[in-house]
Amino acid sequence: MVNLKNEKLVLLLMAAIQFTTNLDFLIILPLGPQYMRVMHITPAQFNVIVAAYAIAAGISGIAAGFFLDRFDRKTALLSLFLGFGVGTLLCALAPGYRSLVAARAIAGAFGGVTGAVILAIVGDVIPEFRRGAAMGMVMSAFSVASIFGVPLGLVLASTFSWHVPFYAIAGICLPILAAVFRFVPALRGHLEHGRDQHPAARMTAVLLEPSHQMAFLFMAFITCAGFTIFPTLATYMVYNVGLTEKQLPLIYLTGGLCTLFSMNWIGRWADRAGKLRVFTLMSLSAAVPILALTNLPRVPLLVALATSTLLMICMSGRFVPAMAMMTATVESRYRGGFMSVNSSVQQFSCGVAAWAVGGIIGQGPNQEITHYPIAGLISLACVLSCIWLARFLRPVPGELTAAPVLVESL
Repeated sequence: MVNLKNEKLVLLLMAAIQFTTNLDFLIILPLGPQYMRVMHITPAQFNVIVAAYAIAAGISGIAAGFFLDRFDRKTALLSLFLGFGVGTLLCALAPGYRSLVAARAIAGAFGGVTGAVILAIVGDVIPEFRRGAAMGMVMSAFSVASIFGVPLGLVLASTFSWHVPFYAIAGICLPILAAVFRFVPALRGHLEHGRDQHPAARMTAVLLEPSHQMAFLFMAFITCAGFTIFPTLATYMVYNVGLTEKQLPLIYLTGGLCTLFSMNWIGRWADRAGKLRVFTLMSLSAAVPILALTNLPRVPLLVALATSTLLMICMSGRFVPAMAMMTATVESRYRGGFMSVNSSVQQFSCGVAAWAVGGIIGQGPNQEITHYPIAGLISLACVLSCIWLARFLRPVPGELTAAPVLVESL
């Protein structure tokens, strides 16, 4: 059984992998103004770069859902993370726009499923009554990526070129791979029933379960709420609010620093007060910064940072109780396939939202972004829909008292 010391080590390594995949995805967003200037592309073309990663991750997630529960979680994680590292290296080597889009698709095909395996491991190892705090720890990797990774990546990109941050991320993957291979135990508890069904039958069982369908719909809306706003945020801050490209790292530094503490606190709060209640309150609190940021005029830097930071705290704070609720809706034997499909839904939603908003927003005569308030209204509608959908998520019998699964010793 995973003892407390090893449990924390596993969570730490899962957070490290989340850090690299989140950083790889996040670093693209604030580089929008640089890509548009260097590659001479439009906001819609930049959103294609963002969407390529997400859509490829969605497609690979559906494919992986057929067989993910038939393998040791550790073996699956190592294979997928290695593929992600290679894809990120190809991003660094890409000479131009089209090759970058293709490389982003390769990185997404592996990176999206990697996230699904991580969530499945957390669901397998951590009992439900402590899963909110565990999810907060793993998902705080998003904050760490924002605090340290994105600002440093932007400095590297502005000092050298946009290729350099991807070389750095690919390099970080190597020691993490070695640590996972050495310290993470084999996770095979789910294999007890892993081969008693044909892969197609298992996927059918995952897809046709009503509680799973509701969870997938919930994930689609919760993802669209964020990705109708975030791909255009950096560009809007530069051309409409008046920030310089050198000031952009401050958005991710302050937002990431605050969410590093808020996500862990929200995770513990959700375990004490109830995940549905906390999710509802965090979702309602997101309405104000959504509308404020998407209508923000030229304001002092401090006001812009306060608005974007509040938005990041509220939007990321929804995910901690949301993911804890979702992992409780599925049995352990189906959790890998469920999380793979769930990851696909999440990534497809990212891609569709980014692509759709790319068709809505435009540029005025002075390069200012137009129609961004429409994106804010769409985001708000998705947030309110999530509050309603969350009430239909139900844990499977025994999940509330389940103990950690047995694993092979280290």
